[in-house]
This record gives sequence, structure tokens and C-alpha cells, in this order.
Amino acid sequence: MKKFVTLVSAAALLCSVSAGSVYAFTDLDSAEQEPIAALKDRGIVSGVDSQHFVPRGQISFAQSVSMLVKGLKLSTDHVKFIKKPEASDYFTNVPNDAWYAEAFIIAKVNGLDIPQDVDPNAPITREKYANLLNDAMDTKAQLPLIKMAVILADEDQVDLKYRVDMQRIYLLKIAKLGEDRKAYPKQEMTRGEAATWLYNGIKLVEAHTNKPKPPQQADITVNVEKVNDDVNKVILSREMPNPGYGLRITGIRFESDDTAVIQYEVVNPKPDMMYPQVITNVKVETYVASKYKPVAETVGVSVPGSDGTTASSESIAPEAAAAPAQ
Repeated sequence: MKKFVTLVSAAALLCSVSAGSVYAFTDLDSAEQEPIAALKDRGIVSGVDSQHFVPRGQISFAQSVSMLVKGLKLSTDHVKFIKKPEASDYFTNVPNDAWYAEAFIIAKVNGLDIPQDVDPNAPITREKYANLLNDAMDTKAQLPLIKMAVILADEDQVDLKYRVDMQRIYLLKIAKLGEDRKAYPKQEMTRGEAATWLYNGIKLVEAHTNKPKPPQQADITVNVEKVNDDVNKVILSREMPNPGYGLRITGIRFESDDTAVIQYEVVNPKPDMMYPQVITNVKVETYVASKYKPVAETVGVSVPGSDGTTASSESIAPEAAAAPAQ
């Protein structure tokens, strides 16, 4: 009976808002106050009472899954089932009538890596929570791909299959490393950590959800020429009022969907020069790996006549057209 009461209390603790939730928790440190208050306001978490959240308390696998599903608004609306799914269709230890059963079904259908024989009441480790949080975020948004690594003092303790997840948690600033630079992957998550990571993950997803792809400008043309099997030359071209104008590539951003966003700016003519007023096709080129699909994104106009521009200009001629982008 005691175990049953504990489970019910845990469910209410994390999946409902208590009557006294309008009050601030008094047992949070400064870094926890904003994320936990925000989650409480959204009805994602609540405390043991109106003043205590118990951030150092243990969080179970079931509580974690329920928080992630609710916090990131996962659902099965996009799936048509032949019959109504039950927890027992996916898991051996998740009762169909458990308070967390629906959350486990939703999580599994959305691709979260939950073992078939998971113990819902067992604590969850930091590396596994990172894994589930990353899976959940990926169902909601295309997050940036950061090609760098964080040095973890205890990386040898991270399970190989979770190393990318742990790296990503710190690279995307969902979690912060301490001065010892240890991730403590096998350590059990606490309620405060789980809520803070989830809050930061929600903010990141919301910042990228429905974020429009950088449009290929109507007046800029992107052409691709194959260099070899691995590399393509990308040529940006744009019609300008006179040959004094130029283009400059300012950077390339590689997205997780294999899009290469080539950022460019327009270089204005030098103010002390005279140019014939003839429509001119201005070009600039760069090279990207053939796996990426290039698109153009303008970042503005540079100062007039900036030196060192990599752009070239030439009169419009049909034979100058590059091969169309594939």
C-alpha cells in the first residue's frame, strides 16, 4: 500500500498543478528558479506542496518520460492505429492501467529509445535522460548541427551509444559543465536537473519550430557545378545596375537536414568611381561537400567599395550560365 501511495504521489507531483502552485518554491537555487517556475506555470511540474519542489529528490524513469512527453507536447495524432495501442504492446513491465502508461506509448511511437523491459520505477541516469530528451527534441524541430566537441573529463565513463547525446546536451547549452568538467553519466538524475534540462530543451525547440528556411532570394541564382564525387562548386549570381557592384560570401551554415546555407552580402560600388549604367551579372563562388544542398541567404549590404571582395562581374551572356542546381 505504501508503494502505491508513493507512485500516485509521484504522478501528481510531476503531471499536475497543485492548488497552491501560484506560490514560488522556497527550496530552489537561483539557477533553478526560472526553469522550474516556467514549467510549473505550464502545468508540467508541481511541488510536494506549495513551497517545496525538492529539486535534489530522485526522479524515476516513469516520471521522466511523462515530463518529456508533456513538456515537448508529443502525441500520436500523426499515427493511425488498427486498434487502440496499449502499453503491453510495447513493454513487458508497464501496466496498461498505470498513470504513466499513455506517456510510455506516446514516447515509444515517437521514437524515444525506451527498452522493452524498462522498469518504470527505477531511477534514470543522466546519460539516459540526455538520450530521451534529444530524441524528443528531434521529433519537434530540426536543431543546428554543431561540428565540434566538448571535452568531458569522464567521457570514458559515458556509454558509447550515448556519447553523442551527452555531447549535444552541453554543445546546445541544455546543461552546463562544472569546473571539474565531468558529466557524471551514470549518476542518477535529480528532479531539479531533469526540469532544468527539459526547460532549456523546450526553449531551444520553440526557437527553431516553424522557423522558415532561409529563402533563396528571388534576385539571386544558385548554380552548382560538380568538381568531383565529393565536392561541388556553388556559384551565386545576381543582376546589378552596373559592374561596380559585387557579392561577398560571409559564411556557410550547415543544417541538420543536409542544407548548406550560403550567406552573402552585396558590396556597393566605390563612391569615387564612374561605372557604365549597364545591367551586369555579378558572381561569387565557393565549394561545399556534394552531400549538401546549397541555398542562399542574404545578410545585408557591405560598405561601399570594400577591398578584398571575392566577387567578379561580367556582362550577361547565355553561354556564361552554369549547370542548374540538382
